[in-house]
Amino acid sequence: MPTIYIVGDSTVDDNTPPFRGWGWALPQFVAEGVKVENHALSGRSSRSFLAEGLFEPVEKAISKGDMLLIQFGHNDEKDDERHTDPDTTFPEYLWKYCKTALDAGALPVLITPVERRLFMGDQGVMYTHGEYPRAVRTLAAEKDLPLCDLNADSHKLYVHLGQDRTAELFVRIQPGENKDFPDGHDDKTHFCAYGAQVMASLVVSEMKKIPACLPYLKDGSAEVLP
Repeated sequence: MPTIYIVGDSTVDDNTPPFRGWGWALPQFVAEGVKVENHALSGRSSRSFLAEGLFEPVEKAISKGDMLLIQFGHNDEKDDERHTDPDTTFPEYLWKYCKTALDAGALPVLITPVERRLFMGDQGVMYTHGEYPRAVRTLAAEKDLPLCDLNADSHKLYVHLGQDRTAELFVRIQPGENKDFPDGHDDKTHFCAYGAQVMASLVVSEMKKIPACLPYLKDGSAEVLP
């Protein structure tokens, strides 16, 4: 049984409801007989995911015919021990994941970090990840690796939907609704279950442009869009 392994952060992680990452929703789009193992974990960067040994189970298990989906960036931006530089250490760490897959005979697929929900009034959606998406694109081009540009696709979707409809993709909690958020919560980074499905459909739409990815996916449309 071929396996799609996923590494990443909270926007990819299965998470705890009402929070869901797109990796949680991916299994509904894969072909029969393909297994999905989501190893993504909240708060991790490309550096800390390796440093904490979180990649070790994937390293030991991945083999010929498998796929590795890689999306980091949100926490690489943080000014702490998780930080990486988009021109040096960030692509270096991403390449370590890719090389592990290649050495095992598996297919690595790089994914640019999904956009946050930050609007500038009537001026559109902010680009919130600086040079990190560019670093992923550059590495993919230099190493001739498959790329899913989720950053560009999610940004385009938010612009199309507008501020109010885009908010429906994210976790929003009313005051008194959840004991962990007694004053309510309006998240601009993390998706609800519906949003996770939409983001997964964007990833799959990108994968369908890559011939090597097609055997892993269901036939037909991948769209779960508003």
